[in-house]
Order: sequence, then structure tokens, then C-alpha cells
Amino acid sequence: MKISARNILKGKVTEIVKGATTSHVRIDIGGSVIVTASITNEAVADLALEKGKQAYAVIKASDVMVGID
Repeated sequence: MKISARNILKGKVTEIVKGATTSHVRIDIGGSVIVTASITNEAVADLALEKGKQAYAVIKASDVMVGID
């Protein structure tokens, strides 16, 4: 895999929660850290994602927001 994104986090799929059109995919990247991605159900099928499968969280964002209480 060769892509321009620099934040590539390797892990294992721990959960897939499917909605009507979108799924939330949770990836354990180690150290008790879970990254959650919202992707289409079609993408889940195309990637053959399932619990326990190795996957990468690829982060490419132009904005990062931070909030506090």
C-alpha cells in the first residue's frame, strides 16, 4: 500500500456496527487505544472487514477540532 497520508495506524478490527448506509468500524491499535472510523457499508463489504481481521486506520484530515467542558 502506497498513499500520501502519513498517519497510518495498524491494528485489528474489534467491532463493526452497521447502520442503514454507514458502518462504524472500531480498530484496536494497541495500548488500549481504539480508533473508530465511519465508512459506507459498501466499503466494509469491498474490504471484507470482519472482527479480528488486521486493518489500518488511515488519517488524512485538514482540520482537527478540540473541545473541553
